[in-house]
Amino acid sequence: MTSTDLYLPRGTAASAEYAVDIGPKRAGWTYGALRVVELPPGGGHTFITGDSEYIVLPLEGGCTVRIEESEFQLLGRDSVFAGATDFAYAPRDARVQIASGAGGRFALAGAKCERRLPARYGPAPEVPVEQRGSGGCARQVRNFAAADTFACDRLIAVEVLTPGGNWSSYPPHKHDEHRPGEECELEEIYYFEIEGGGLGYQRVFPSRAGGADVLAEVRSGDVVLVPDGWHGPSIAQPGHAMYYLNVMAGPGETREWRIRFHPDHTETTGGYR
Repeated sequence: MTSTDLYLPRGTAASAEYAVDIGPKRAGWTYGALRVVELPPGGGHTFITGDSEYIVLPLEGGCTVRIEESEFQLLGRDSVFAGATDFAYAPRDARVQIASGAGGRFALAGAKCERRLPARYGPAPEVPVEQRGSGGCARQVRNFAAADTFACDRLIAVEVLTPGGNWSSYPPHKHDEHRPGEECELEEIYYFEIEGGGLGYQRVFPSRAGGADVLAEVRSGDVVLVPDGWHGPSIAQPGHAMYYLNVMAGPGETREWRIRFHPDHTETTGGYR
């Protein structure tokens, strides 16, 4: 893939129903998907999950989510910068209805999967919030559907909030090879929002000949796809916090997040440790 295939400015990944509409076919891979639906006051949206599991994640506003016979009231949040939100899990082969009295924006993070798990509600107070890194690499990670926090078949999804002027996704790391106990294969989507109309930068560079290579100026609504390669840093403009939603999935028999750091960078200088 070229950099123009992997960096998708706001609007370029839209469809008639979604502000962002990325499935495996659009991304050029096998598992991961992300949609963002925008609803006016009193609006609704219905979709069929098909061969994929999904999490309905409020970005702005609240909604009611009906999944077959189950119904969940999502309080949501004012914005992605306001804190963690509650969410709903929808299994594969299900009909999902979303309705919002006040309107809002809702991410549908998905992954092609095999097992059909039960529909469930994820309360905001139970989302593990991790303060990762230090100094200029400090950031907040909301592990709402990390591999060890919320049961899914293949989907892994987290949110990262990076203060203005800081780096995150650092040190550069990758997860594009199967190395038992060390690294696993995961496709990854980055969906960005920048506070106050600011900007940020995202780097992806090759781990193999002809691999992914992106240096993008990112703004709210932009997407970067990471099919392979070292990725990071994600850099926030001073005075403008950066949010990104990471959606990951891969072929491993075990759902896990194992990464390898770039050998030219250390793990101990304000990064993941």
